Amino acid sequence: QVQLIESGGGLVQAGDSLKLSCTAARRTFSSHTMAWFRQAPGKEREFVAAIYWSGGSPRYADSVKGRFTVSRDNAQNTMYLQMNSLKPEDTAVYYCAAGIMAGISTLPRAYIYWGQGTQVTVSS
Repeated sequence: QVQLIESGGGLVQAGDSLKLSCTAARRTFSSHTMAWFRQAPGKEREFVAAIYWSGGSPRYADSVKGRFTVSRDNAQNTMYLQMNSLKPEDTAVYYCAAGIMAGISTLPRAYIYWGQGTQVTVSS
């Protein structure tokens, strides 16, 4: 069974930084587009960032552009999300996802594999 395992979430103050990791177990995702989504209570799951299998052409939601950086290490089967200048509105459960596609999609339905999520809470 394929597994994506997120880690690195926690409780921080506004302006702080966190780095999330997503590690794939039991298979390699070196040929997959990988993405981060988040879901706040009472809201729909929304796209945060994604990166192509080669590591190039990252894409970001406007709300995180300039503050978040997505990267991946295919040798380690791991994707990262460096989050700087965190805001209370960044509070959500963050999910990593993987899928095969020609490019990058911001739609959850484009991704086949999902992790269980890691909670990020930013206090004001």
